[in-house]
Amino acid sequence: MSTVPTTIAETVKRAALNLSTHSESPRLDAELLLGKVLGLSRTSLIARDNQSVAPDDELKLAQLISKRAHGVPVAYLTGCREFWSLTLTVTPDVLVPRPETESLVQHALQLLPREAACSVLDLGTGSGAIALAIASERPRWRITGVDLSPQALTVARQNSRILNLPQISWRLGSWFEAVHLERFHLIVANPPYIAAADPALATLTAEPAMALSAGPTGLESLEVIVAQAPQHLEAGGWLALEHGSTQAPDVSRLLDQHGFASIRTFPDFSGKPRLTLGVHTQQGTL
Repeated sequence: MSTVPTTIAETVKRAALNLSTHSESPRLDAELLLGKVLGLSRTSLIARDNQSVAPDDELKLAQLISKRAHGVPVAYLTGCREFWSLTLTVTPDVLVPRPETESLVQHALQLLPREAACSVLDLGTGSGAIALAIASERPRWRITGVDLSPQALTVARQNSRILNLPQISWRLGSWFEAVHLERFHLIVANPPYIAAADPALATLTAEPAMALSAGPTGLESLEVIVAQAPQHLEAGGWLALEHGSTQAPDVSRLLDQHGFASIRTFPDFSGKPRLTLGVHTQQGTL
């Protein structure tokens, strides 16, 4: 980088150019990474676009830009991610929360009475994004977040403390193992659903593989969850699942095979069919 201080605006422009072939949002990435270096929010950064950037800070930014160009998500480089207006701590131990998952939260909030003492299970909670978002909107609901990774649960618990949302119980285990004698009014999950041979995985190597793919078809985790969910749902309880944009027919078929009714698929905010839910009218046997 130059030894002559440049302005924030010039630094962002140059960094965005360096990321132009490595990111779908190079300018946003550049702003977030420079904000990390300077300790400024994106809004403050834009407001100070004529302020000089010291050479040492330019060097720090160059190191982050290099990592971003090699596929490391911005959230891992900044240590945080916005989700449902919440600022979540994010580490390489958890999947980076995606905007499309907010549609799962949006629909989940509409399935149960707002003021009732309802119980919700978030399977594969990761950073806790879904559980925390629901908890922030429904303080009377009892929420349980489950994950197979102890490291992921450490991140989720940290987010719970920072956001002052203590009403969530965090459990370690594979899917329903941690709640084997419990029932819920709502189960939500964003499980791994990418097929093992999908080329998209090559662009996601920085994120935990176990959170992305569970087998050859991508349906393996979804099959387990749908098959076991009836045993852990109250009569009239709901199951809401995020899945791949081509998997809605398969997920709907699975729900139908396991006794779910009122099966519906909804698009995410970009219009892709990514959320399927259904209600189980009979209480399963534990």
